[in-house]
Amino acid sequence: MKKEFKRTLVTTALPYANGPVHIGHLAGVYVPADIYTRFLRLNGEEVMMIGGSDEHGVPITIKAKREGVTPQDIVDRYHTIIKDSMAGLGISFDVYSRTTSDTHHAMASEFFRTLYDKGEFVERSSMQLYDEKAGQFLADRYVTGECPHCHNPRAYGDQCESCGTSLAPTDLINPRSALTDTVPVMKETFHWYLPLDKWEDYLRRWILDGHKEWRSNVYGQCKSWLDMGLQPRAVSRDLDWGVPVPVEGAEGKVLYVWFDAPIGYISNTKELCPDSWEKWWKDPETRIINFIGKDNIVFHCIVFPAMLSAYGDGYQLPDNVPANEFLNLEGDKISTSRNWAVWLHEYLEDFPGKQDVLRYVLTANAPETKDNDFTWADFQARNNNELVAILGNFVNRALVLTQKYFGGEVPACGELMPVDAGVFDEIRSLKESISSNIRDFHFRDALKEAMNMARVGNRYLQETEPWKLAKTDMARTATILNVALQITANLAVAFEPFLPFMSGKLCGILHLDSVDWDMLGCDSLLAAGVKLGEPELLFEKIDDAAVQAQIDKLNRAKEANALAAWKPEPQSADVDIDTFGRCDIRVGTVLECKRVPKADKLLQFLIDDGTGSPRTIVSGIAKYYDPEQLTGRQICYIANLPPRKLRGVESCGMILSAVSSDGSLVVIGPTGPVAPGSKVG
Repeated sequence: MKKEFKRTLVTTALPYANGPVHIGHLAGVYVPADIYTRFLRLNGEEVMMIGGSDEHGVPITIKAKREGVTPQDIVDRYHTIIKDSMAGLGISFDVYSRTTSDTHHAMASEFFRTLYDKGEFVERSSMQLYDEKAGQFLADRYVTGECPHCHNPRAYGDQCESCGTSLAPTDLINPRSALTDTVPVMKETFHWYLPLDKWEDYLRRWILDGHKEWRSNVYGQCKSWLDMGLQPRAVSRDLDWGVPVPVEGAEGKVLYVWFDAPIGYISNTKELCPDSWEKWWKDPETRIINFIGKDNIVFHCIVFPAMLSAYGDGYQLPDNVPANEFLNLEGDKISTSRNWAVWLHEYLEDFPGKQDVLRYVLTANAPETKDNDFTWADFQARNNNELVAILGNFVNRALVLTQKYFGGEVPACGELMPVDAGVFDEIRSLKESISSNIRDFHFRDALKEAMNMARVGNRYLQETEPWKLAKTDMARTATILNVALQITANLAVAFEPFLPFMSGKLCGILHLDSVDWDMLGCDSLLAAGVKLGEPELLFEKIDDAAVQAQIDKLNRAKEANALAAWKPEPQSADVDIDTFGRCDIRVGTVLECKRVPKADKLLQFLIDDGTGSPRTIVSGIAKYYDPEQLTGRQICYIANLPPRKLRGVESCGMILSAVSSDGSLVVIGPTGPVAPGSKVG
């Protein structure tokens, strides 16, 4: 039997303030957390949603060094971008703060000091990578090298972004410092460690016996870690950015970001409720829900609970940790370093007024049980075929018909027939399904049921055909449109957790001052005679051009990544000037270009070489050019190669081309007009 709680505290993973948030963050954490919180508010429950920026850690210091600014400059910039874009999408935090706040620094320091004074840490010396040129120890992200698993040459010291494997800096093949690009050495240092093994039996009982209802991916990952046996974990680092370790002799050491960041949930709560924060964290009547992505499962289910248990003083552990899997983008893993992402702040600029479209698509495609894929084609299809054609279509028909036949006033409702009453029976049934799915963290299924409510409305209008009855029976027409408008009002309630902007607009048209979940399923939300607002489209179609612009943006990012990763082939052996001089390189104008029959790779050129007798050259570049792209262009070619037959065509020379970063060939030619036959040298 589930325990009843007086209140719910919802926490959301703290995004790193070294860049904006993208759709992977939204689908994994913030949209589901917002749906859940809005639903509890609609039910009149006491709930608070806590968020904030994680402003410590190595990625921030690396970005600051690259840009020649301070870490504080970086976090100030991105905290503002993240906070504003979250608000722009309607993520309804009660507080969105930051881990550089005075409140957080004080609380994180006190938390460490309490555990230190209680003897909960062990101090250990270890050999770690050290950059002699920079004069500092290298945290994991300060080390790059070859992944020992997939041999990606640009793996980080904590994880390979190519294969996803977690690493230690010493795992890398040929490690180098990200600070100076030098080879680091091993040097002794000391740190404090939280002995997770001390809490292993307790965590095993709490998770494996006490929370079998958790999602299988969360439960399974926790079981895997527990079965392998927990090991002590460092809680400090050699770094100059973060919360200083509050112990004498710890100069140059800060709290490890994984230790400091989750305390941010508590400090942000205290910042919002300085006099009552403890009831949200220490009262057994408070239910704590941690919304996170799957890369944070271990920290929230094993490490943070061990920290809270070690601290004591009544801190409650999370009742559930509904972690989502990863959202990919166009078939590839989202990567901030490769700019392979859809950034929220850019989406809000590119698609003004379409916040709910993104919320809808990310929920409908949520990676709740497995990794899922976001594509712009699916984004367009869900908007056009579902939001416009189903939800928007029904609401617009109900409002426009009311405007046409009753001057925009809610018509009086006569006696309900079975077809009318059946509609509300269906809505009440869907309400129960939506409620149970949201409470069980099945947001994708809950959204499907909400959309089914709009399908009920469309089917009702098709079955009753009020536009035909209006010719003979206005009383019955009035009843049908009254029912249609009541369905519309129900949709405003049902979609408020999912599509708050649409719901708010619809409430304005219907003159519903406020909504709550108890209203859902009611057949008299709108009183007869109420003058409705002017009908307006809730959604509009997204055209191919808008989608293509986003795909083009991603392709430009892919091209830029290929260029950044490209390295030239090793230089060939030296040649003397006389050897080079024997190559007769000239400029010619392409008079004609065509494909060589039965040869997929070959193009046949007819070139004006200035002699009055055009030259034929065959080149293997058909994969990269259509013939019409080259006709009329000037190109460079080697003129003094002996003739050679290729597929029955005699080729007199070689077209010069360069290999680009993506492996394609680019024909070389002069940047301005040159007389055919001019020598290059």
